Amino acid sequence: MKMEITVKSPADFHVHLRQGSISELIAPHVRKGGFNLAYVMPNLKPPITSTEQALEYKGKLERIDSNVDYLMTLYLSPELTPDEIRKAKRAGIVGVKSYPRGVTTNSDGGIESYETYYPIFEAMQEVDMVLNLHGEVPSDAAANIHIINAEPTFLPHLLKIHAAFPTLRIVLEHATTRAAVEAVKLCGPTVACTITAHHLELTVDDWAGQSWNFCKPVAKFPDDRQSLRDIIAEGHPRFFLGSDSAPHPPHAKSTSTPTHACAAGVYTSPILLPLVAHILESFGALDRLQGFVSDFGRAFYKRPIQGLEKSVTIRKTASGKVADEKYVLGNDTLVPFWAGQQIGWEIVEP
Repeated sequence: MKMEITVKSPADFHVHLRQGSISELIAPHVRKGGFNLAYVMPNLKPPITSTEQALEYKGKLERIDSNVDYLMTLYLSPELTPDEIRKAKRAGIVGVKSYPRGVTTNSDGGIESYETYYPIFEAMQEVDMVLNLHGEVPSDAAANIHIINAEPTFLPHLLKIHAAFPTLRIVLEHATTRAAVEAVKLCGPTVACTITAHHLELTVDDWAGQSWNFCKPVAKFPDDRQSLRDIIAEGHPRFFLGSDSAPHPPHAKSTSTPTHACAAGVYTSPILLPLVAHILESFGALDRLQGFVSDFGRAFYKRPIQGLEKSVTIRKTASGKVADEKYVLGNDTLVPFWAGQQIGWEIVEP
């Protein structure tokens, strides 16, 4: 007998859809991967720092695929004002994303001091917008800060902001460490955390020497991965899926030079729901799929479950479904995570 699971209104609360021609290839992969809500990151070139830019970007995405609910965000920057926050809220913009300077793709304009932005956070708390935190600090050899401990070193900032703005909804993005999980658990109900599919699978050994598994924050140690798996198996309602699906052209992803590193990012969008089911099943948490990919995130973001027409059914495959090797549209090519490898689940086409 075939095993099938119907997931109500899958939602990805952290995704990169890029810009230009490659966006035409990327945006349809949200639904291809089983999702109908995308929380869209603002780190374009130039970054999305105004309501007008966010709405223009949303319009472009909707022209590519209008069947996705795109939740838009602003990039935390010196140009942002409390008045702009209020304007953004009225326009339906959902959150503001903070990137520490230089820690990830297109973060050169990131922040260096959080206290500078307290008036922004106060306005966000007032109008009930979400603060999305990339939870790392920049590397600093003099202070012994590097990509392995950048996340734990950031956590006091999370706790300080939460203490200063206790009713501000905050999401610590793409947690990778046991320390991050424990910090979020210590916080009140207004602080949540996203976890990616790839961080549930990878450890440091998987990206050392393998550029296709390299992302920021980097995957950490087996004990850290276990903490991510444990919190999902527990069914904690403040931990939910944010894929951080981050596509890059193959030449940027697979190649480094003496002066340029390979691009940081793992592309999971086109295989996301089957992949999450496969990984959760591998550690005995398949029964948590609905909560992790839909219920918990939607509750935190106040985006109610939609009707049954937004449900997606996945089916256990007898021998595994091989993930596509690549996707091509015009002159653009992308290679997904787990290309050519078997995934134990597939989407049942309606």
